[in-house]
Amino acid sequence: MVLVAPSILSADWSHLAKEVQAIEKAGADWVHVDVMDGHFVLNLTFGPKMVHTLRGVTKMFLDVHLMITEPEKWIERYAEAGADQITIHAEACKNLKRTLGLIKQHGKKAGVALNPNTPETILNPVWADLDHVLVMTVHPGFGGQSFIEAPIQKIAQIKARSKATVAVDGGISDQTAKIAVQAGADILVTGTYVFKSGDYKRAISSLRG
Repeated sequence: MVLVAPSILSADWSHLAKEVQAIEKAGADWVHVDVMDGHFVLNLTFGPKMVHTLRGVTKMFLDVHLMITEPEKWIERYAEAGADQITIHAEACKNLKRTLGLIKQHGKKAGVALNPNTPETILNPVWADLDHVLVMTVHPGFGGQSFIEAPIQKIAQIKARSKATVAVDGGISDQTAKIAVQAGADILVTGTYVFKSGDYKRAISSLRG
């Protein structure tokens, strides 16, 4: 069964602990934490302290997505904060293999995110180092964007080269989820569709078909 990872980017930040507990109760599998630095993307969100706070209110898998420049400088901080998996952007890394190794040295699962226009071939030097690949179906930085279907074609190539789990992130709804799952996605990252639904349990269930 496909896993559902609601992105707290779209949650009510004034009641974030309650929001995370609510999606857990509603059947979510992971919590997706979008970390933005205002440089790699033009938005600012969460830091290590927030990840540490979330770790204290849920037992769900914490999937920390670093949309930041020089992510290697922050791996230790997010690992210590309680992330279960740290996903970095291929476009932001000077040495992708070394940074993935650093994540694993801290005992965490290591992932790479690919922007819509970034080909999966950028992963050729690191297939053996990957636990996870995040296929972006929107341009990173802001929630609520429309799904871009073309990047879905990367999933088959990734699956052919690696045993890594593959997530799709961006514009995921009950309709676009079907496209992603049919293409081979293991995990659906979604923010607006769940948190603006008014019924978290029904929204999460609908993503699983």
